[in-house]
Amino acid sequence: MALIIAASAPVALAATSVSVFATAPEDPRAVVVRAVGDGRADDSAAIQGAIDAAAAKEGGGLVFLPSGRYRISKTIFLWPGVRVFGVGATRPLILLADKAPGFQRGLANMVIFAGAKPDPSRRVPFPPPGSVPFNKDIADANSGTFYSAMSNIDFKIGRGNPAATAIRFHAAQHAYLSHMMFDIGSGLAGLYQVGNEAEDLHFKGGRYGILTEKTSPAWGFVLLDSTFEGQRDAAIREHEAGLTLVNVALRDTPVGIEIDRGYGDWLWGKDVRFENVSKAAIVISNETSVYTQVGFENATAVNTPMFVRFRDSGKTAPGLGAAYRVTSFSHGLTLPGLGQMGVTKTLMKAEAVATSPESRAPAIRALPPVSEWTDVRALGAKGDNATDDTAVLQHAINSHRVLYFPTGFYVVTDTLRLRPDSVLIGLHPSLTQIVLPDHTPGYQGVGAPKALILSAAGGDNIVSGLGLNTGGVNPRATALLWTSGERSMVNDVKFQGGHGTNLYDGTRLNPYNANATADADPARRWAGQYPSLWVTDGGGGTFANLWSPSTYASSGIYVSDTQTPGHVYQASVEHHVRTEISLNRVAHWELLAPQTEEEAGEGEDTVSLEIRDSHDILVANYHAYRVTRTRRPASAAARIYNSHDIRFRNVAVNAESGVGLCDENGCATFLRLSKYPYENAIQDVTSGLEVRERQFAVLDLPVVPPPVAPSVFPAGARLEKLADGFYSAGGGAVDAAGTLYFTDRRHQRIYSWSDARKLSIVRDNALDPVSLAIDGTGNLLVLSSDGRDGNVYSFKPGSPDTEVTVIAPTSVVDHPGAATMLPVNWWNNGEFQDQFDVKTDQFTTLAEMFARDMALPKSKEYVSPDGSLALPVYRVFQMGPPDFRGLRFSDALDTYGFTTAKPGQRVFLTNSSENKTYSGLVGTHGAITDLKPFANRGGESVATDGEGRVYVANGQVFVHAPDGRELGRVDIPERPLQLLFGGPDKQTLFVLTHHALYAIRRP
Repeated sequence: MALIIAASAPVALAATSVSVFATAPEDPRAVVVRAVGDGRADDSAAIQGAIDAAAAKEGGGLVFLPSGRYRISKTIFLWPGVRVFGVGATRPLILLADKAPGFQRGLANMVIFAGAKPDPSRRVPFPPPGSVPFNKDIADANSGTFYSAMSNIDFKIGRGNPAATAIRFHAAQHAYLSHMMFDIGSGLAGLYQVGNEAEDLHFKGGRYGILTEKTSPAWGFVLLDSTFEGQRDAAIREHEAGLTLVNVALRDTPVGIEIDRGYGDWLWGKDVRFENVSKAAIVISNETSVYTQVGFENATAVNTPMFVRFRDSGKTAPGLGAAYRVTSFSHGLTLPGLGQMGVTKTLMKAEAVATSPESRAPAIRALPPVSEWTDVRALGAKGDNATDDTAVLQHAINSHRVLYFPTGFYVVTDTLRLRPDSVLIGLHPSLTQIVLPDHTPGYQGVGAPKALILSAAGGDNIVSGLGLNTGGVNPRATALLWTSGERSMVNDVKFQGGHGTNLYDGTRLNPYNANATADADPARRWAGQYPSLWVTDGGGGTFANLWSPSTYASSGIYVSDTQTPGHVYQASVEHHVRTEISLNRVAHWELLAPQTEEEAGEGEDTVSLEIRDSHDILVANYHAYRVTRTRRPASAAARIYNSHDIRFRNVAVNAESGVGLCDENGCATFLRLSKYPYENAIQDVTSGLEVRERQFAVLDLPVVPPPVAPSVFPAGARLEKLADGFYSAGGGAVDAAGTLYFTDRRHQRIYSWSDARKLSIVRDNALDPVSLAIDGTGNLLVLSSDGRDGNVYSFKPGSPDTEVTVIAPTSVVDHPGAATMLPVNWWNNGEFQDQFDVKTDQFTTLAEMFARDMALPKSKEYVSPDGSLALPVYRVFQMGPPDFRGLRFSDALDTYGFTTAKPGQRVFLTNSSENKTYSGLVGTHGAITDLKPFANRGGESVATDGEGRVYVANGQVFVHAPDGRELGRVDIPERPLQLLFGGPDKQTLFVLTHHALYAIRRP
């Protein structure tokens, strides 16, 4: 690891409790809390009752909490889709009294964002800890918890409550917190667990301001315009939260941001200020992991002698005097250029400054005061999902600067044209929608884009808190055509259609037909409209907390023909057929914490990010993933055409997807591994170069890419392509003669390769073959994905196609001399339950979880016909119908292939959630113990040769000595996925990619 310090923030924010909703907006659907509010009476039941009443209506609701001091004595549960707003001349305060019963030990939350209301018919496998009193029937907020929010409410924790936290905030799209002060006092933290986005939060006192681990949907959390002051241990303690900070100040605390031992994070900060931070502004752990990606731009430090301290190595990046400015800092896997693999580096550019710089403007501008809002219903709009409100709304826009839309569905049939100063405000983008009916005249046929809402060219417009729905049969429609200027803003806007879309009656739209291959209505064509958000013709501004998943749009966010600066802060752009985010002839834009998701139905060919003919673009904390259900390979997440001065900072490309899974023990949200993430992070179409690293901290794309020097090990080795044309090859095994067998699951075929016979088809009627193994007498064992728990069958290669032996699972017994089939790659990250141990004050590390789970023996097994080979039965999770349409997940079904070993032998395995390769001792019944880290490379496969060298597939093939030293690399034209030694002398390294079979032959 290189450490380079070169000489070459932000902001002191005022933490004041000012009510941003000085009066309550008029809304017929809102529930008003009726409580005492004097700080003495127990108002828990009244607040919970109002939330329950709002949630009784399908799709959630609004709750208004008037000014007052509300003492609570137990946990308040915020149900999905419910938003609670403080209203009145002063912000309401939710108070936990001194020494409140239940808040002294362990973990205790004042408010929990919940994933569902209790259902007596279903058990919750992993209820969140910390409810007072504990309630086992509460489901944690998860990757499907949408729209929940709290705003304009303060929290205070009284003395003698060391276990207390204000809010457990573990939710997904369009969940947010804003305009809040947390007087944590004796408590543990202001926020325990985080998700999605927050604005204008101010934390005072406590052990921590924020204490968190990975968000429930596994993508990042954005915090804007906030402060931390006086925390006893650290302002923020976290890991893998994907933390993005913009305009945040941390002061009067020992540590600014502490990443937990054994973990990394995708941590990005812009305009962050550290003041009077005595030990270190940032503590970085797990510093050699590719999952540790830390970057800052324009950070300022005052009375902060140590900018960075590395927990594991003890290395430091010290500050430069009493006050200094860090122009840029980065730590993590750093790529020298396209087509090259990365090396861990620490880079810092800093300079001493004489005085502290002035505060910058907030990232999120304030909305006009409620006193200036004009209610569109008072002007005649109905919002009843039936009346055409076009004329009323356009007249309202023409006549009033600030318009407020109470909850309702406002039907329009023509473009709403904003004046240069127009502001449109709603409070719930699911319950407050502007809707374009299908088949609207003027939006049909071929022609230029026609907007649902059109901003003013160069204007100062704001659109906030609304849902925009262009239907599914309006090919010329674009929901928001934005040409406003740099000060304009789009915030908390949902582009409806497809996933997460609630209808007028509160029911959730199902965007699929029975096979998830199209909409249930064939007239509603996927990718049949213009982009949902189209910024063009000099448009720019701030775009925050956006959700754009309409499958009917060709792209979720499309920016074209502009050099006006644009700032994107947290955008979930998902479920499009062509591209998620596209930039075309664009300059001076930054995308901070963009997240994309590709579903199995519509996302098989989708490009996550496309940049064309553009320059001066920053993409930071970029998370692009394909869901676990995906079954088709895709080449690259991002594609670049004729562009330069593109800066990528903190990139995560994977197929770790949160999915709701059920088994006989109940249902929960799990994050599972897929075999089909994007093969590469980036593909530069112009140069033909690609980026194989899928987790990295730094990559710059200059005008001329640096030269690429391919690597081959050992010298003189020959790389051959043996066969190609496969859809998704994998699951290979080698027999005693060195013949390779492998599957092509999509085409339900099993192939073999030998130097004598070349490529042969062994079976072309195999049922859903996933992975293979071969027993001592040459029987081929096939793991199939068919059935509720999968199946295993066997046959003899060369036998009649009608001969198939189904192997039933049996209780485990000892098999002296038998070998065990083990997945060669694993995903083990424990996201489905909290890892924080209040007794030890530590989070269980990834390595500890991996070791713990791997050591567990299995209770059942599949045994080969000759008894020489056993496959442990791994727990299978099921999603979807119990037939071929359903999805099955398990450690065995998810792996790229098996390795076999006998009890007592040491075997090499990879854990993709750490990107590490381990060795471990094989025990009985599938247990693996004595795990030892071997290499900081891992992910797809690992194999060993006869001389003990270890070959690891991770973007390329990396070769290690038996002691772990890296010896060299073999570059493969396609991403290597499974490695196996075979051939007559077992010296040929077979390399399976999705589409081809290669061989590395040593001299």
